[in-house]
Parts: sequence; C-alpha cells; structure tokens
Amino acid sequence: MSKTSAHQRPIRRRTLLQAAGAAALALSWPQSRAQSPWPSRPIDLIVPWPAGGATDLTIRLLAEGMERSLGQAVVVRNKPGAGGTLVAPLLKEAAADGHTIGQVPVTVYRHALMRTVDWDPVRDLQPIIQVSGTTFGLLVPTESPFRHFKDLVTWARQHPGQLSMGSTGIGTTPHLAMEEILQGLGIQYIHVPYKGTADQMMALATNQLMAGMNSTGFAPWIEQGKLRLLSVFSAERSARWPQVPTMRELGFEQAVYTSPWGMAAPRGTPPEVVRRLHDAIRQAAFEERHQKALHSYDQHLEYLNTEQYQRAVLGTVERERNLLQRMNLLAKPT
Repeated sequence: MSKTSAHQRPIRRRTLLQAAGAAALALSWPQSRAQSPWPSRPIDLIVPWPAGGATDLTIRLLAEGMERSLGQAVVVRNKPGAGGTLVAPLLKEAAADGHTIGQVPVTVYRHALMRTVDWDPVRDLQPIIQVSGTTFGLLVPTESPFRHFKDLVTWARQHPGQLSMGSTGIGTTPHLAMEEILQGLGIQYIHVPYKGTADQMMALATNQLMAGMNSTGFAPWIEQGKLRLLSVFSAERSARWPQVPTMRELGFEQAVYTSPWGMAAPRGTPPEVVRRLHDAIRQAAFEERHQKALHSYDQHLEYLNTEQYQRAVLGTVERERNLLQRMNLLAKPT
C-alpha cells in the first residue's frame, strides 16, 4: 500500500500543477482579450439618411478623418427611413465595444416622445460628441408663382387642403416646424414625407411638390437655379442669402430651429473608447475640408465635448417635450 502511494504521489502532483496551470490560463484569457488594442476591426458608422444627401456627404469626410486618427476603416452604413430614427434601435442592439457608432439627429429624441418604442435614447445611447447645426429653409420650385411666404399662405387659404408640402419625414424638424406655423394660421395642407434630402429636393425641383421644408441640402439646388428660398428658420439672416427673411422677421417668434446633431455609441461603451472616438471625430470635424463642406451645405460647426453634449441632450428632450405638448403630439400613456 505504501509503495503504491509513493509511486502515485508525483503523478498527482503533476496533475494538480497541470490543472492549476489550465485554470490560470482560462482566467487570463478573458483578461488578455479585454486588454486587446482598440479598435481591433473596422468601425461601423450608421447614417440614418440616404446616400448622397448633405449630411451623408459631410459624415463621409468625418469618417475619412477618423480613419487617419484610429488606423482602422470607418464604414458608413446608410439606414434611411422613419425620419432618421432607425439609428437608435440599431445602436441599442449593437455590442458596446466602440465598433458601432451612429449619427443621431434630434428626431431620435423627439420620436421617443411621440410614439411608444422599445428603445430609450437617453437610457440606451452614449453621447460622444455634438458636431454640427443646420439651416432650415422653406423652398419652392423656381417656376412657382410663390415669390414670398405670404403668397403661399394666400393661395393655401383660397385652396383649402390643396397645398402639397414635403419634408424629410413624419416627426422631423422640417415637418414639425411647418406644422406648427401652418396649424397656427389655420391652413390645411397635404404633408408628403420623404426618406431624406436628396429625394425630396428632386421631387421639388421637378414640380411634384408645391413647397418643401428642408435643411442643409438645398444650397446646390438654389445655386443651380432649380429652387427658390422663401425664408429661413435661423435666428438671424443667412450670410449666404442675406436677401431672404427669417421666419422670426415674418412674425413667428418661436420659429427658430438649428437642430444640432451629434454622434453616439451603445450605452455601456467603455469611457476610454468614448474618449478616443471623441478625439478622432473632433479632429476630423475641425479639418478645413470638412468645414468647407459644411459651409457648402449652409451648415456650421456646433461642437460640444462629451460632457457638454450629454447635458445638451437632456435639455433637448425637455424642449421637445414642451413643443410636442403644445402641438398635442405627445405619446399617450399606456
């Protein structure tokens, strides 16, 4: 018995050592993976608008700048529809590892207040950086008899329910801005929603629409002589079109919209990854060619860092809640 025990003792010791080594390796494997360099693969950048629109084109410049900073490809994925809100559920479902981010328009926060959805933009999204604000304008085809906003109003009152007005989707800023004004004037009209700027501008330029409310992407169409700008929704007149009045000048004091947008990641993305994303996007945003592209679409930088942007998001939600309450568009409690 004693001989057998003495013979087995080294074998047991080796077995225990091997088991301990395997356990240590198993414990160290997740840690080594967690410490792997980021980004370890291409980054998906979700753009909730069609390809070819103003926002899409300027974001592609940001993506190129990010690639130079991060050393990885940044792949733009267009997911248009639902007024630019499809980015929210896609970010909610994505892994919180910094390899999926998205452009987040104000409509994401507004949509969650107007409808019952299975995502919460405040709870499910991690703000990274605010990038840009936009100029909104009321446009008509160049052949239109409407030379001024009052011409449109006069015609619409004489032809109830016949004015066709396009926007970039139900619940978007262009939609709600005009809805609030025309509703206040007692004007009935036909709202025609589009997935994004490019298709809406084409419909307007080819006289499929009588008028349209849009942001940023209308500048080239005006310069090509295909569209006419009747008014803008900024606080001051545009330096690019100084002859065009603001809606505030026309008597609508609350009709000031710039709708700044930013970038976000899934909630739970590590803070150090959020910081690196912020730094890469910020550097790209301030590059001269990006700023020139913004200017060409009458956009402008409205940069906020991560902390400032998080506070701004909460302020946006509160302002949107008040706007929707005035218009009786808040989602009803279930």
